[in-house]
Amino acid sequence: MQRLVAQQFCRQDWSRADSQGCQMVEASLQLLGWSAKRRVMIVRQRIRGGTARERRVDDKQLRLDLAGPSVHEGDRLWEYAVLVTDVNYPLESIGQLYRDRADAENAFDELKNQWGLGGLTTPDLNRSQTVARACALVYNRWSWYCRAAHPTGRLEAITSRPLLLAAVGKAVSHANQTTLYLTLLHGRTDVLRRLIANIGAALGYIKAAAQQYKDLDRRGCLLRHIGDRIAPLIGPARPPRGLPATG
Repeated sequence: MQRLVAQQFCRQDWSRADSQGCQMVEASLQLLGWSAKRRVMIVRQRIRGGTARERRVDDKQLRLDLAGPSVHEGDRLWEYAVLVTDVNYPLESIGQLYRDRADAENAFDELKNQWGLGGLTTPDLNRSQTVARACALVYNRWSWYCRAAHPTGRLEAITSRPLLLAAVGKAVSHANQTTLYLTLLHGRTDVLRRLIANIGAALGYIKAAAQQYKDLDRRGCLLRHIGDRIAPLIGPARPPRGLPATG
């Protein structure tokens, strides 16, 4: 596989960089045990700030390292991925298709490894279902909470929990109003201030709406508010170019 990637260094027909900065070319590959050659897509992405590492062979000749997930071309550092596929979609559609698939799998990986869903082992189906539903409920609520704090992108639990839970709160009631004061204990205080300000703005929006509509679905209103903040950043949905129509 590394030899295949190295053979693409001199190619001049790399596709234009997409929104993620990825370039692609098409090739064929037959690994040991395969009965025939298969279509592969080589995807490369420039690593920002990366420089090619060099090592000396027998303390004399300098040589570029080609081991690991990254390989080097000249003085630029790239990260490569090789995608094996049998579909006839265009190059740009293949790259986006695999990114969407990986993004969908991230949620399952987070549930199993960061929320403990993969650590439950019991032959009792009812207990397993109860724990799974409780875990999914907590995961869903925390995901919306993080999106209210950071609508421009998702925050993983492994970083968001120590970040957003590192505070001591004190509730003060006066004149039929309760104010929550937070003392930040995390080192990234500047980031936390912005995140908490976004959460406060979302709760303030719900409070103002609830004063006008007594029978307001507050949870649904909150989710719509967060979705409205996300949607302008995502833009309108567009089907991938070159994909066949469904139905």
